[in-house]
Amino acid sequence: MAFNIAVAGKGGTGKTTLCSLIIRQLIKAGKKPIFAVDADANANLNEALGMEIEGSIADILVRINNNLEPLPAGMTKDQFVEYKVHQSLSEGDNVDLLVMGGPEGAGCYCYANNLLRGFVADLSKNYPYMVMDNEAGLEHLSRRTTQNIDVLFITSDASARGIRSAGRVRELVENLKLDIKKMYLVVSRVNPDNFDSLAPEIEKTGLELIGTIPADEQVMEFDLLGKPLIDLPDDSPVVAAVNEILKNAAIL
Repeated sequence: MAFNIAVAGKGGTGKTTLCSLIIRQLIKAGKKPIFAVDADANANLNEALGMEIEGSIADILVRINNNLEPLPAGMTKDQFVEYKVHQSLSEGDNVDLLVMGGPEGAGCYCYANNLLRGFVADLSKNYPYMVMDNEAGLEHLSRRTTQNIDVLFITSDASARGIRSAGRVRELVENLKLDIKKMYLVVSRVNPDNFDSLAPEIEKTGLELIGTIPADEQVMEFDLLGKPLIDLPDDSPVVAAVNEILKNAAIL
């Protein structure tokens, strides 16, 4: 079974940056191949990894549900979807990527979530590590898409409002009794000059602060130019911060 890592949090808190750099550091440490899952409806993990998307679960369901791709004789809908999902897996040298995609039509997303759970559980058996980038907000947790996770990193920006939102993620995980073994807080875009003022809010979340990620102009430059974040240099402060987070969480 894979060691399963997931990242959750509000939009704009650096979830995809963290995911891509976790994958980068796992590859550097020889812990490969990696199964990456982009469960965010606004899928962009492929860009951070420098990969082309072959397709998404949502796209497949739209085509099948609208009879744009008729079922082959002798195959059930679930069997055909499974076949198409395996075809849509984007394969790289060290990482394979499965993309959820956005909701298209009534009922599609619910069915897609059920499929995602099954496919993730099945496919992850073939990899030593799985890294999942979740959608913004709490919906993926309430739909129980994120389960059987060894480490959940909950991201926040360096604001009191963001920290409180991270605390609500922890509460929901505990209320739903999801199978998540460890939860940690990661705060991104940190300015060390005023970070100490957030200590009371962090303590209220009940989460262990496993590390912080500094504001880094190089990350913004890579985003602006459309360069994959996985190609950030070894001396990048953000890369060093993520490496330290993985060590603190006993993943590296």
